[in-house]
Amino acid sequence: MNIQFANESLLLVDDDDVFRETLTRALQRHNINVHSAATNSQALEHAKNYNPEMGIIDLCIGDESGLQLIEQLIQHNPDVRLVVLTGFASIATAVEAIKLGAKHYLTKPATVNEIIDALYSETGNAAIPVSTQPMSVKKLEWEHIQKVLAEHQGNISAASRAMGMHRRTLQRKLQKKPVKN
Repeated sequence: MNIQFANESLLLVDDDDVFRETLTRALQRHNINVHSAATNSQALEHAKNYNPEMGIIDLCIGDESGLQLIEQLIQHNPDVRLVVLTGFASIATAVEAIKLGAKHYLTKPATVNEIIDALYSETGNAAIPVSTQPMSVKKLEWEHIQKVLAEHQGNISAASRAMGMHRRTLQRKLQKKPVKN
């Protein structure tokens, strides 16, 4: 995709300081005016002050949910183009992010060009290969946990009760990175 930038304003929200600063510099090299935040409250303050046209939102921002931030940013500016960027991808969070108004959902690591393409993409990609292999048991468990967690608005105690699992066990499972398949 060949995109011409008009010094657009972008809100970048990620709690990883090194990643956030590295991505900020890379986006600035593409003439994008970046406002970065490490928390949801900082992000909302930037949204009020700068009214960005675009946003890149991490799914897990410390103990906060990027999904809740999507909803708040869309309420502030219904035309904002948001991309969720996460190292903890799941089907449940991808579906919810899109339902809440995100334009795209990417997993880390993603290149700057992939991120920019996602910000400007108006349509889906029907050429994405469809897997013919079933998910592994570990991946199914991760997907189920994410679904139940989303149903309980990220409340770990409520989700653990719904699954008949001790809260600490669920917290340990959530700290692990999801398996690829």
